[in-house]
Amino acid sequence: MATKVVSSMGLRKVEALTEGDKVLTFDAGMQAISKITRQNLWQGEGPCPQRFWPLEVAAGALGNRDVMLLLPHQSVMIESDAAEEVYGDPFTLIPAVALEGVNGIRRIEPVDDFEVFTLQFETDQVVFGNSGALFFCPAARDLLAHAFEPVEQTSYTVRPLREARVLARELQGAKAAICDVSPCESMVAA
Repeated sequence: MATKVVSSMGLRKVEALTEGDKVLTFDAGMQAISKITRQNLWQGEGPCPQRFWPLEVAAGALGNRDVMLLLPHQSVMIESDAAEEVYGDPFTLIPAVALEGVNGIRRIEPVDDFEVFTLQFETDQVVFGNSGALFFCPAARDLLAHAFEPVEQTSYTVRPLREARVLARELQGAKAAICDVSPCESMVAA
């Protein structure tokens, strides 16, 4: 199952993208990809530990059009009345692991060669995908830049897991909870 994102060339599989390609973002329109990393989900000895297993989101579970896979640590944007009441904005980022158990979302054992592609930009961005989901992609920064350069302020805050789980429970049985603001088609995780 390939993740696709909305790019300047239409829907593109993440693995077909290259640095410099432009993809559609939630707040900044089309933005160029600064860096793409590619690695296997699990490179250790033995089977992949369950804490790293991706979450399978059935079509319609969160307003998504297609089945999608989310990595537990991947942050996704949800639309929530509770978030609007508490934070003053209905759109908020939560770690995908907070969605486990909501509307049948469950972990699935990954295949041995499960690859993870990470898109990075000059500044933090939220990217449109082909399933109706919005995914957080952090700014590209190396370790030295991270250690010595001042951190740029971002308008994105990923809610702590405890808060995220409260927001996720609100989505149980709700219609269209992952942001249904995609301009065309949207994303799935690889």
